[in-house]
Amino acid sequence: IIIRARLRWRWIGLPFPLLAFVALTILSIAWSDYRQWTVVGAVSTIATVVGAFALALTFTLPELIRLLGHALRIILAASILFELVVSTFVGHPFTPWWTHYATIHPADYWSRDLLFKGDRIQGIMGNSDLLGFVALLGVIVFAIEFASRSIPRVASAIFLVVAIVDIALTRSATVFVAGVIVAVAAIVLLLIRRASTPRARRAAWVGSLVVVVLGILGVILAHGAILKLLGKTSTLTGRTGIWKAVVSLAEQRPVAGWGWMSYWVPNVPPYDIKAFRIHGIQYLQAHDAWLDVWVQLGIIGLVVFAALAISTLVRAWEIAIDRPQLGAGKVGTYDPATLLPVLVLIALLDPHIATRRLLIEYGLLLLALIAIKTKRPDAPAET
Repeated sequence: IIIRARLRWRWIGLPFPLLAFVALTILSIAWSDYRQWTVVGAVSTIATVVGAFALALTFTLPELIRLLGHALRIILAASILFELVVSTFVGHPFTPWWTHYATIHPADYWSRDLLFKGDRIQGIMGNSDLLGFVALLGVIVFAIEFASRSIPRVASAIFLVVAIVDIALTRSATVFVAGVIVAVAAIVLLLIRRASTPRARRAAWVGSLVVVVLGILGVILAHGAILKLLGKTSTLTGRTGIWKAVVSLAEQRPVAGWGWMSYWVPNVPPYDIKAFRIHGIQYLQAHDAWLDVWVQLGIIGLVVFAALAISTLVRAWEIAIDRPQLGAGKVGTYDPATLLPVLVLIALLDPHIATRRLLIEYGLLLLALIAIKTKRPDAPAET
C-alpha cells in the first residue's frame, strides 16, 4: 500500500520524532547485549509503524473512526458473551487450550469464571486491564459516533452502555484513573470549542487550568486514600519493586541503554532477575513505558520518545480546538471526529504510567497512526 501510494507522500512530511525513534531501535543493535533479540524487536516495531502508516494513507479520520468502532464493538460484545458462556455452561476457570501449563497461576487463566461472583472479568483478551482500556477506547469512539451521527444513534448508545459495563466489570484502577482524565480533557476541549469570543476562550483556558491544578494537588494530598479506594497497596501490587529494579538496570547504562527488545524475552539477561517476579509470576515488562524506554534506549531514547509524545499531543490538541477555515473570513462548524486523536492519545499516555502497552501492539500502532495523521492532512480515500 505504501509503495503504491509513493507519489502521495514524502519523508519530510512524516513526523520526525517517530522516524527518529524507529531509527534508534535499529541503531541500538550496535551496542545491544542481546543483538539477535534487538533485531527481532526492531522488526516488530517497524512492522507496527508501517502498518499504522498504511492505515493513515488509506483512510480518512472519519473512516478510521468507523473501522475502529467496528473492531471495538466486536471485542467488547464478544467479551461479555464469552464470560457469560463460561459462567453459565463451563462453570470453572480454564486456560487457553493451545498452551500447556506445568503449574497454573490465576494470571494464566483465559477466564476465571467471575462474571456472577463480583470479581474482575478478563473477556476474550484474557486480561482485565487490557479489556478495560479497550472499553475506554470504545467509550471515546462510540461517544464521537453518537455526536456525529455517523451510525444510528440507538446503536451508538447501546454500545456506549456496553463499553461502560465492560469497564465496570473489569474493575481496572488504571482505566478508571485514565477515564477521569479523559473526561476532564473532553470537558476542557468542549468549553474551548464553545467559546465564541477570544475573551470567552481565555476564560475557559484559565478556568480549566485552575481545575487541573486543584485536581493534581488533591491527588498529591490524598494519594493514600485514593489508592485504598482503588484497591491498591502502597507498593501498587508489587510494581514499585519492579520499578526499583528497572531503575537500577538503567543506571548501569544510562545514556544509550541495554538495547531495544520491545517485548522482554523470558530468561534473557538482564531481564531474568528475581526482582521481576510478583507472587511467583515473571513479568516481562517494566510496568511503565517511560522506564522501559530508559532501560532499553537510555536517556537518548527518553528524549526522542518524549518529543514524539509531546509533539503529537500538541498537534492533536490544535486540531481539536481550531475551527475549520472555509475561506477568507469564513469558518465552519466543529467536527466531533477531530476530538478522537487527542482523547485517544491522552488515554494512551496516562494508563501506561503503570504498564507499557504504549510501546507495543495496539498502543504503538495508535500512537504512530495519530502522529502521522495529525502531521498529514486527510487525502481522498482509495479503494
